[in-house]
Amino acid sequence: MPDLASGRAKVAVFVSGKGTNMAALLYASRLPGAAYEIVLVAANDPEAEALTLAKAEGVATFALAHKGMTRADHDAAMERAATDAGAQYIVLAGYMRILTPAFVSRWAGRMLNIHPSLLPEYPGLDTHARAIAAGDSHAGATVHLVTEELDAGETLGQVKVAIWPTDTPEKLANRVRVAEHQLYPRVLSEYVSRGNDPQWLLERVRELALALPQTHERESHGSAGFRVGTEKSGKFFAYFSDQHHGTPHISLLVKCSSMDELEGLVEAQPQAYHKPAYYGASGWIGVILNRPGVDWDDVADWLERSWRRVAPRNIAKLLDAADAF
Repeated sequence: MPDLASGRAKVAVFVSGKGTNMAALLYASRLPGAAYEIVLVAANDPEAEALTLAKAEGVATFALAHKGMTRADHDAAMERAATDAGAQYIVLAGYMRILTPAFVSRWAGRMLNIHPSLLPEYPGLDTHARAIAAGDSHAGATVHLVTEELDAGETLGQVKVAIWPTDTPEKLANRVRVAEHQLYPRVLSEYVSRGNDPQWLLERVRELALALPQTHERESHGSAGFRVGTEKSGKFFAYFSDQHHGTPHISLLVKCSSMDELEGLVEAQPQAYHKPAYYGASGWIGVILNRPGVDWDDVADWLERSWRRVAPRNIAKLLDAADAF
């Protein structure tokens, strides 16, 4: 999520060569209203041209040749540089290294890459030659999340580029690269902004809430609410609150075990919890969603706890039976 103090997410970019995508990301980050800032450009080649550009633009750099180092040790040094710079996301921009599974796991959901094909078509190398040989009408580029499997992470955005009858891999690559420079900054901006997007947050809450047995959604006082039981007699166990009653929070309202728990959590973790107007007096707590580092497993736990507080006993047994397996 973007850093709430500056309003922008902090991004480290890993490169190996010229860094044209890095340059596109950097200059886009300096446009008005940009959702991210580049706090570090790091390379596995101290001679990478991208470092020269970054230094000229006043961006912090880090370089460490990987030759003679284990993959894990080199990854650890690159990761340390990113975290020391305060990076919340790592973006790969022509970084020609396969990362260790442990490194990828630690940055799951916070590491992006761009690939010069319309994934899942043509993962790996020689994408343009393969697309031409297959007689495809279009090539393109894909921004995706990085996972342990090469070029297999969730697709975040794509752009198509027409293949001309006279194309060579080199000619096609030049046009795809221009398209990449338009795609990558836009997708990165959208991705790091999701944590402040009420619609995206509601979709996450909705998915978790409706996964509980015999639940349904019903609007209440202009907000999405979630009930357990029948349409006629169901009881609310959660509400989605989008800055209602003058608060700056987008939050999930759920039932606490007691007012003591509510007051204790709000006092100890004001960045994560608040006492909502009207609802707070009845023992509902606000779990703040538009903040860095939201633990969605914890959100799911809150939903289940609140669901259990109002669910009829015969329905609650369904969840108990599922948990037993």
